[in-house]
Amino acid sequence: MDKKTMKEPLVREAHEKGLFNGTWLYAEHGEILSKGALGWRDTEDRLPLRENSIFDLASVSKQFTAAAIMLLVQEGLLELEDEITRFFPALPYPGVTVRHLLTHTGGVVDYFDDINWLIGIWEKENRIPDNNDVLRFLCESGAEAYFAPGEDSCYSNSDYCLLALIVEQISGLPFEDFMKQRVFEPAGLHSTAVCHVRKDGWPSDNFARAMVLEDGRYLLPDFSKNDRDVIPEDGTSGEGNVYSNILDLFRWDRVLREGRLITPGSQRLMYTPVTLNNGEEYVDEEGEGYGFGWAIPK
Repeated sequence: MDKKTMKEPLVREAHEKGLFNGTWLYAEHGEILSKGALGWRDTEDRLPLRENSIFDLASVSKQFTAAAIMLLVQEGLLELEDEITRFFPALPYPGVTVRHLLTHTGGVVDYFDDINWLIGIWEKENRIPDNNDVLRFLCESGAEAYFAPGEDSCYSNSDYCLLALIVEQISGLPFEDFMKQRVFEPAGLHSTAVCHVRKDGWPSDNFARAMVLEDGRYLLPDFSKNDRDVIPEDGTSGEGNVYSNILDLFRWDRVLREGRLITPGSQRLMYTPVTLNNGEEYVDEEGEGYGFGWAIPK
């Protein structure tokens, strides 16, 4: 039995066991061998998933932010060794560079560590926070850096919010518009966008609702007892909130492999595991290194 014939029965078996609700695409050498959709994109099981259904990519979004940064580097508008205080003079992180942000080696505090800061804005000001609120948190919270720049690596969503703000400063465009005009459209990713669905509404019914399993049933995090903190996280960009589908992700794979947007030289930097000040390559608890928005298997 060839791979094409094998894939669908495996996925269907997983779906029947309650282990898979989603879409899949399997390709080799640029040829799609198997793709499909099983399950639902809503909590009431009324809207079936389709092959082009759109999902929240969560932290997979970081690779696109890194691509935006590398576009600016390729154009000579930004250097990887630029210190971030060039863009944010009030930030208490001297010596942290753009490269440090890309690789989580700057010691910048993750706003997830004090999510109550954003929840407070949402509850008290009746608005969903954005990247400028993350910047304000970093400037005003008094939280100390995890470590000196380059001494260690610690995953921080704040890093990629700052990178998105840098893109805005240099380009003069809102991050969402820059990504659309300079990354998604040139790459042919017409179903991909930076979205804030709780702030701006669902763009279409084709979006799959992110659900959590609670008390034996699936529901939106908005109505969860334990996961409602996703609502105040909806307004940030750079570290998440890119929405896409399997067909666009396949196109993105081809664009990268063919060097049509990000040059091969830039991609080599993106896929090179970070090395710390002591000369050692950083490896996390799962044995993976980290590049520019990409986990690098060892």
